[in-house]
Order: sequence, then C-alpha cells, then structure tokens
Amino acid sequence: IRPVLTSPLAAPHRNTPMSTLDTRVRDALDQATIERADALARQMAPSVAQHDRDGRFAHDHFALLRADGALALTLPTALGGEGLSLYRTLLWQNQLGRVAPATALCLGWHLMALGCLSHTASWPAEAFARLAHDVVHKGHLINILVTERDHGNLMRGAAPGTVAQRSAQGWVLQGRKAYCSSAPALAQMVVYARIEGEASYGEFLVPRGEGVHIIDTWDTAGMRATESHDIELHNVWVPDSALVHRYGPGPDRPSSFSIGSRAWGLQLPALYLGIAEAARDEALAFARNYRAASLGGQAVIDAPAVQAKLGEIAFLLTSARSQLYGVAEHWERNPHLQEHLGDAVAVAKVAAGRCATQVVQLAVEIVGGQALSR
Repeated sequence: IRPVLTSPLAAPHRNTPMSTLDTRVRDALDQATIERADALARQMAPSVAQHDRDGRFAHDHFALLRADGALALTLPTALGGEGLSLYRTLLWQNQLGRVAPATALCLGWHLMALGCLSHTASWPAEAFARLAHDVVHKGHLINILVTERDHGNLMRGAAPGTVAQRSAQGWVLQGRKAYCSSAPALAQMVVYARIEGEASYGEFLVPRGEGVHIIDTWDTAGMRATESHDIELHNVWVPDSALVHRYGPGPDRPSSFSIGSRAWGLQLPALYLGIAEAARDEALAFARNYRAASLGGQAVIDAPAVQAKLGEIAFLLTSARSQLYGVAEHWERNPHLQEHLGDAVAVAKVAAGRCATQVVQLAVEIVGGQALSR
C-alpha cells in the first residue's frame, strides 16, 4: 500500500491513526523534494520485490536516478550539482525508502559522501572537482569502504588493516573491505588505508579496475538488493593524487566523513523511518479491509487492541520524526554549533532506529501470522 501524497494542509482522513498534515514540510521546495522522490519510487515499485527475491542490485533503478540527475543531488551547484540541503536529503531518503529501501540505502551512502565533502573542504579542490565531474557527466556511483571484518567500522577509531605502500609515482593498496553496498555498480571507491611508514592513515579515491575484486559474501534476510559484498584490493596501483586526505590516529585529525558531528549520517535513520511508515501503511490497510469472524464480522480496525497499537505507532513515528528533523534543522541553522552536536545527532539516530524496529513489530502484530509469510 503506497502512501498518498497530499497537500501539507490536507484534512485528516477518517480512521487515519495520525494526521496527514506533514509537519516536516516547511515550504514548496520541501514538498517538491518529496514529490520528486515519490515519482521515481513509483517507477521503481514494480521491480522492487523481484530484486529482493533475487538478491541482485537494482541497475534499472539507478538508470532512473541517473536520468533524473539524482546522483548529483548533494553536490554543490558550482560543480554541477543541486546543493540539496541535509534536511531535504532526509525528506528524499524517507520517501524513497518507503518503496525501494535497498535502492535508497545504496543511494544514501553516495549522497552522504558527497554531502560531507561539499560541507567541508577536506580534499584538494581539484580532486573533488574531478569526482564531481565524473558523477555529473558520467553517472559514477561511489561509496566509502570503511568496514573490515577484523577491524570493524574504521570511523570508530580502529586502525585500517588495508595498507598503502609507496611505489614509483604512486601507491599500491592491499586489503579487503566488508559490507560494501552497491559493490557491483561502484565506479569509484573511497578506501581507508594505513600508510606504511607513517603514523597517519589515508583516504584514497580508487577507481574500479585491475586488482579490485568483488567477493560474493552478501546473502541476508533483508536489504538483499544492496549486494553489499566484500571487496578485495590486490596490488591495486593508484597515482599520488589518489591520496586525497590524511587523518588520525586520534580525534584531533578526523576523517572527512567524521566531521560536522556526522550529521549527514542522519540520512540512514530517515530511510529506516520510511520503511517503518510503509509497514504502518500495510498494517492500516489490512486492519481496514480484513473482517474477522472473532469480531462478529467487523473490520480488524474496530478492535480496541488494534486501535491502541495504531495509536502507539503514531506516537512513535511522530516522536522520532520530530527529533530527527529537529536535529537536522538545528544543525543547518547554526553553523557555529555543527561540530558540537555529535551527541544530539547520535541520539536522534538511535531513537529513530529503535522507533522503526518497534513500529514494524507492532505492524506485524496487527496483521498477525500473515505478516510472516514470505
């Protein structure tokens, strides 16, 4: 059941557990962002289930995103992008995530990386300009390869196991990364590596090419179409210019994607809330349309216990939305505070993630055993 887009001032529908007044929408640009994402989602909808069953990356979805120009959403306008704000990126991810969550997840990592780099000039200007050109004119999809099976998420402070060794006029990379979303479709990768002979680590911009091998490891219960396989780097040579940023060890020399309180990471819980909202819509449609003999033939929605669950869902979603979008707007409006909002960002992420889990669980309880049928 797809959500029906309405005007921000639309009257609530009878029996709807929460008002259709979308309090996130501040202006016409917010509304246009939601409607644009929804239009793309409608085109993706027919193939979402098949991609999930097959566990295959949605190349057709990304053809739509490229044609729309969505891969450049968070790039600066000066570099050919649209300069989409953090707040509107959350709106986009939420709406796309309601219908095509695996696609939204893959796109989200890409948009997050470009948003971070647009926000703070940690890379050399010419390196970022080259990347922006490839995204805008070639439709390149990127991701940050920041997780290793033996070292975890490197953004949390661990030293990379991947090593960069000096060579003639460049670097040679050796290592293996895990959970690399969009693995079959990545044109370029940001690789975290330990620089041999130095105390610091490096961010290397690595093109897909010789020595970059995808290891088929992704076989999960959910988000199957992200194809988040391992990627092995075996004697991968890159030029000097591929080292785009040195960071660490320690918090005084942060990576490019840990600055600004990691606020661009809020795109992820926005997607999770989109999944939860879709589950809410499914449960509500079921409750309205299914008549239970145990209720004397009445619709399930007439049961007080079901109404209580729908009320709890409304409470959870409203609370999480308020916190998530409130933090994003506070971050945008107060540049002088952006480096000091790490706790607020982290709490909003955790709260939204917990909310999404609880909402889906409540939706399953409303639908009953049918909700667990593949």
